[in-house]
Amino acid sequence: MIENSFIFLEGLKEKSEQNFWARGICTWDDILQVQKVPKMSNHRLLYYKRKVLDAQAHLYRSDSSYFISKLPRKEMWRLYSHFRGETVFLDIETCGPGKKDAITVIGLFDGISTKTMIKGINLNIKALEEELKHYKLIVTFNGSSFDLPFLNRQYPRLLPDIPHFDLLHLCNRLGLKGGLKEIERNFEIKRSPIVDRLYGGDPLLLWKMFRASGDQHFLNLLVEYNEEDCINLKIIADYATKKMEKILKERYFTKPLNSASRQAESLVLKKGPV
Repeated sequence: MIENSFIFLEGLKEKSEQNFWARGICTWDDILQVQKVPKMSNHRLLYYKRKVLDAQAHLYRSDSSYFISKLPRKEMWRLYSHFRGETVFLDIETCGPGKKDAITVIGLFDGISTKTMIKGINLNIKALEEELKHYKLIVTFNGSSFDLPFLNRQYPRLLPDIPHFDLLHLCNRLGLKGGLKEIERNFEIKRSPIVDRLYGGDPLLLWKMFRASGDQHFLNLLVEYNEEDCINLKIIADYATKKMEKILKERYFTKPLNSASRQAESLVLKKGPV
């Protein structure tokens, strides 16, 4: 979806982007071939073309960090399909807000396998920092308010300078309300019978029970809980991004004009901010 996006262009807002799509300017290649756009100066069009070429070069170099300051936060999902193979799904568990050393578990899923780091057992921040350098996009659920602030506060230099796609906001736009577990039930995602009964503060309870008893059983349940959080993020991200892209294309896109038709007719955009 990123190569269908124009909202990163200076002064071009959501409505103007929709007008581009509605008039057949649906991809970066389309705008690069357009010779004239009514109600837009040649100077502005040439400026937009330069910016699209710049974005294209960064994208083909897999430089996802370029888009951090370009795309609105709620539109970071547009990067997902391009960087899907270089995405990390991240989830943390904590022992409560405002407490020292609050993070107890950090879980990662790369789409194939999970990696779990546990406080006091195998949580190696240097190794985690090196692992995170392999990725181009971070996906969380409510990570903007929870996971990333916790990580940044406790380990200020840990997270790489790459885009963050918070799945919660896209789910809300699609009418999928509630927490991750509620949304999982909408998808009929099944967790293991024991883990499925864990809600609310139970991950914290499992941590406390493990710390108090030393019983590995409680730690294994906590790790399983975290792993399923990470894995299910991918299932929901795959669905939500495809669904939003389908909605936008069905609502606004028209068939892109071919070169012959471009020469034969003028493109007329609805008036909007440029």
